[in-house]
Amino acid sequence: MTTYKYYFAAFTAFLIWGFFSLALKPLQDFPSLDILFYRVFLSSIVMLLINLIFRRKTVKENALLFSNLKANDKKRIIFLTLGGSFLLIANWFVFIYVVNHVNVKAASLAYLICPILTTVFAFVILKEKLSKPQWIAVFISIFSCFLLSINHFQDIFYSLIVAASYALYLVSQRKNSEIDKFITLTIQLVFTALVILPFYPSFSGVIPTTPTFYIYLGVIVIVFTIVPLFLNLYALKGINSSTVGIMMYINPIINFLIAVFYYNEEVTTIQLISYFLILISIMVFNEKLLFNRKVAVSLSENNN
Repeated sequence: MTTYKYYFAAFTAFLIWGFFSLALKPLQDFPSLDILFYRVFLSSIVMLLINLIFRRKTVKENALLFSNLKANDKKRIIFLTLGGSFLLIANWFVFIYVVNHVNVKAASLAYLICPILTTVFAFVILKEKLSKPQWIAVFISIFSCFLLSINHFQDIFYSLIVAASYALYLVSQRKNSEIDKFITLTIQLVFTALVILPFYPSFSGVIPTTPTFYIYLGVIVIVFTIVPLFLNLYALKGINSSTVGIMMYINPIINFLIAVFYYNEEVTTIQLISYFLILISIMVFNEKLLFNRKVAVSLSENNN
C-alpha cells in the first residue's frame, strides 16, 4: 500500500503539467526566453526562502548526513545533482528553441517520445525490469507516436533532443536518493539560475512591468514548476523510472483535451486514434495497480 503514494505523486505531477497551457497562454505576448529566465530565477528564490525559513532543521540534518558519507558517495551525489541541473537547462532551452524556431508540433511530439525513452534508458542504464504487459504498453506507445509523426519526420530529430534530456534527468535522479528531495531540487534550481544568469543581459528583453505577467509567473513558478518537479523526485523514491516515465503521457492527453474542448482546435482522426492508444498504453503499463493486483515494486528493489 505504501507504494500507492508514489504512484499518486507521479500522477499528480503530470496531471498538473497537463494544464500548463492555461497559465502560459496569457503570456504569449512576452518573449519565451524572458518567461524562462524569470521562471528559473523566481523558482530558485522561493525554494531558498522555504528552506531557510521553514526547513532549517531539515537542511542541517541533511548537511550532517552528507558530511558523514563516504567520499565516493559524496562525489556521486554532487555529480547526479549538478548533472541533473544541466539536463534541466538543456531541456528547457532546447524546448524554447523548438517552439520558437522549429514548430510547436515538434515540441508536443517530444512529450510523447519522452516516456518511451525513459523506459528504454531505465532498462539499459538502471537494469529496471519490465513485465510482458509493460513491454506491450511500450510498443503501443511507439506505434501511437509513429502515427502522430506521419508527414512530420523532420520534427523527430528535435523532439528526440527535448525528450532525451528530460528522460535522462528522470533516470539520473532515480539513483540520487540519499538527500532530501526538496533540498536536491533547490540546489538544482539555484545552480540552474547561476548558469543562465550570465546570459540574461544579452538575451533578455525589456523588464516586464505589467502586473499580469508577475501574477501568472507566480502561478507558473509555484503550481507548474516547484510542486510537480518535487512530486516527480518524490515519486522516484518509491517507484521505478519507467513507471514515472509512462505516467508522463497524462500530460499530452490533457493538453490534447484542452486544445480540442477549450481552445477549439481542429483534430484529425489519426490524432484521436493515437491519443486513444496512448491512454490504452497507460492502462496496460499500470494494469497491476489498476486492477488491485500485487504491485511488484519493493523499496529494496528500488534501491538496487
